[in-house]
Amino acid sequence: MSTLAAAQLQSRDFIVIGGYFALMLGIGAYFFRYMRGMSDFFTGGNRIPWWLSGVSFYMTSFSAFAFVAYSALAFKYGFVAVTLYWVTVPAVFIGAVWIAGRWRRARIVSPVEFLEQRYGLATRQTFAWANVPVRMVDNGLKLLAIGTIVSVGLGFDMAQSILISGLIILAYTFMGGLWAVTVTDFLQFLVMIVGVIILVPLSIAKLPDGLAKLPSQVPEGFFSLTAEERPWPFVLVFFAVMLLQYNSNFALVQRYYCVADEKAARKVGLLMTVLSFLSPPIFFFPAMAARVFLPEAEPATIYATLCAELLPSGFLGLMVAAMFAATMSALSSEYNVMASVLTNDVYRRLFRPDAGDKQLVWVGRLMTLLIGAVALVLPLALVYTESDKGLFDKMVKLFGVAGTPIAVPMLAGLLWRRTTHAGALAGFMAGVAVGLALFFFGAPFIPVALTTIAVTLAALITVSLCERPGKSEHLRREQFFEKLDKPVTFDPPPATTTRPMMPLRIVGISTALVGVLLLSILPGMAWGAGTQINLAAGVVLLIGGVLMAVWGGTQEA
Repeated sequence: MSTLAAAQLQSRDFIVIGGYFALMLGIGAYFFRYMRGMSDFFTGGNRIPWWLSGVSFYMTSFSAFAFVAYSALAFKYGFVAVTLYWVTVPAVFIGAVWIAGRWRRARIVSPVEFLEQRYGLATRQTFAWANVPVRMVDNGLKLLAIGTIVSVGLGFDMAQSILISGLIILAYTFMGGLWAVTVTDFLQFLVMIVGVIILVPLSIAKLPDGLAKLPSQVPEGFFSLTAEERPWPFVLVFFAVMLLQYNSNFALVQRYYCVADEKAARKVGLLMTVLSFLSPPIFFFPAMAARVFLPEAEPATIYATLCAELLPSGFLGLMVAAMFAATMSALSSEYNVMASVLTNDVYRRLFRPDAGDKQLVWVGRLMTLLIGAVALVLPLALVYTESDKGLFDKMVKLFGVAGTPIAVPMLAGLLWRRTTHAGALAGFMAGVAVGLALFFFGAPFIPVALTTIAVTLAALITVSLCERPGKSEHLRREQFFEKLDKPVTFDPPPATTTRPMMPLRIVGISTALVGVLLLSILPGMAWGAGTQINLAAGVVLLIGGVLMAVWGGTQEA
């Protein structure tokens, strides 16, 4: 893969990649004029359609780790990669049925805003200050992963790859807020789906004895639900962690409260559930098939290798763009939601409670730049100091330790009326202390995750049951649950511009333009299988985009 750019990518690939990202920047510029208030920038004014938010939920949870880590698992161990991704299905379904509506009824602008309503200012500030630095560093690690893909796939210098990717993400998130994030997510989803659907039959065609003989050509147990390295105990503990993360992660729950009402919020979760069930076998089958016809390939770069081996010039560039665009989706969502925390929970709450909407929008943009800049520093430092990948793995594990003590008190505040302010803080501090201790002693994943969850829950429940809350806390709790018991009646605010917002039309136009981009490189290609693939993909994207644009022209957000 180190010579992929020199051997495979041609000028037409770079034309497609450049055009693709110019289009994303254009989407950000389009939505710039609609950002009139903090709610517009961070929740889309609660006008984001459920189907757009649901696809954005999926793309936000999808990143380079899916292409790198899960594809590597599929290549080495087989179907267990699908099993591990499928733990998302029950985790999100449970959230859609029991939690999504509560997040929407909380009527918030940032995910930790409800913590003050439920627990008080001290808890709100504790969680805001504890979570933001962790997410910033996590974003830096995602940028490192995306930089690896861009560097390997396009032959750029690693530092250049990280800078280019990070600046593009910052630009469209800075301009268009959550609307730009969700629309670009949808476009990236369509491109990825088309690319993967093309990869599957091409992978089957490369099998020397056909699909029917595949089971006999791979190691024993390759198509089992689990593997020796990933047994059922690991899968079950992984499910417990994902159940907490998928229903409390700031960037993910933002998709629940940016829609009109709790019915739409549940649809968001159900759409995410369906996508998480259908997509893994399709996404990871090429990596499993490659075990037969590319047995010596490097597992960590197997998906990029497959693209280089099987996709024609032009579409190869588009697929490489889509691969790291998936991580861009996750990062742009993180930037937006973290900026909402710093703007709403720190700047407005502590420094300027009387700040106007225009000022808060610009503060939100500045916070987006700050978060993006900090996220750029870490991967660049790792590149220039030539730190080994062991540090990367250890830091990823560290975020797993830090996430659970935040997730448990947040969900307890939504679901259990008896939870107290002191109980939430006790659970958080006990979980962090135990998790960090186990982490630094080098404990494996299963005991770290189980112990952190158990200690956090035990401390939260014990203190909450033993403590008798004061009158002010009792009143705050009752007011909060009274709000959660009251259905949302969404009354759209007056339009901030004379031009109506038609998200499906914008998605359709963008999709059609990607199709035109693919078709525009055909004149320079010799007629053959590669040209036919580009032609078919271009026509499908163009026609599909036009149909969405025409239909979307009659539907306002």
